[in-house]
Amino acid sequence: MKLLTRITKPILLPNWSQDLFLTIPRIVCGYLLAFDFGAAKFGMPWSPIDNNLGLFEVAFWFPNDVASYGGIFAIAPAFFAWMGAFAEAVGGIFLLLGLQTRVTSFLIICTMLVAIFMQQINNGLWNCLAAMGFLWITMFYLILGSGKFGIDYLLSKK
Repeated sequence: MKLLTRITKPILLPNWSQDLFLTIPRIVCGYLLAFDFGAAKFGMPWSPIDNNLGLFEVAFWFPNDVASYGGIFAIAPAFFAWMGAFAEAVGGIFLLLGLQTRVTSFLIICTMLVAIFMQQINNGLWNCLAAMGFLWITMFYLILGSGKFGIDYLLSKK
């Protein structure tokens, strides 16, 4: 239980305005992951209707895309596709809310490293920029946690 408390408790900055300023990238990143990038591949209530995705269902094309990475991804492409899409869609919501920010950040970092080095790198650096942006932002929150403006702060106050 102490480990969970340590993982949840955010690092607080001296002034509330600093925490507010640093909350903005977390909210924007979480929103984009949950409502744009993740929702296109993973069935959420707000997923595009033309994608025909049920709740927590992965887009039909995504496991084939993951299998093309080779190695361990070719052994269990449906599992890794589900985990990656879940990390983006549900992890984006958790990041947006500041809920279990460090754990969520770690999962998003893993997903973005795969997206950069297994999917986008062969298409040029320009195509990696979105995944790199999510990677850098979540690395920052892996260290700091949610700050004062997140559910983790409220949970750790008790």
